[in-house]
Amino acid sequence: MDTKKRILIVDDSEFVRSYHSYILEQAHFQVLTAVDGSDGLEKLYTNPCDLVLTDINMANMDGYEFIRRIRADGKYGSLPIIIVSTEREGKDKMKGFEAGANLYIVKPCSPEMMVENIRMILTAN
Repeated sequence: MDTKKRILIVDDSEFVRSYHSYILEQAHFQVLTAVDGSDGLEKLYTNPCDLVLTDINMANMDGYEFIRRIRADGKYGSLPIIIVSTEREGKDKMKGFEAGANLYIVKPCSPEMMVENIRMILTAN
């Protein structure tokens, strides 16, 4: 990729944010992090991103509501969004897709799989 794509990681776990940041920085992406959906919207509106990775279960604003708010915004409505969650039930995945996620990845997942999926979605958009 010629220009560094910026990815917003939204997760309430400091460990997960650090781990995903490390993986994505090693793959030559710019990374921005947020602790929940409210923080994620604030970061997104002040630092436009090319893709969002979000958890579901977070305080203040969960991942589903975060995604719905992005999808309702005219400027960011088509922004690629990947859910990365420990929730593996079909109902959780369905709820994620209904909210507007492009992809749902169950964690833990390999760094290679995460980077490959991100590149695939960025190429398609």
